[in-house]
Amino acid sequence: MSSEIIFEVTEAEEGGYCASALGLGIHTQGETLEELRLMVRDAVDCYFDVPEQAPKIIRLHFVRDEVLAR
Repeated sequence: MSSEIIFEVTEAEEGGYCASALGLGIHTQGETLEELRLMVRDAVDCYFDVPEQAPKIIRLHFVRDEVLAR
């Protein structure tokens, strides 16, 4: 297993944040960034049955759309 896992983080329409691991079926959400960080760690721990197989680094990649009107 890779030593790093990357989560794509977006703002949810209803508020809060959603995170999805790239290339893996790990998805979670949180109301605040602090809660999201805790939920991401918990989701990674649950996904990998053997702790030694879990990546050592969790990277959060924030994706934000910005619309400009003229």
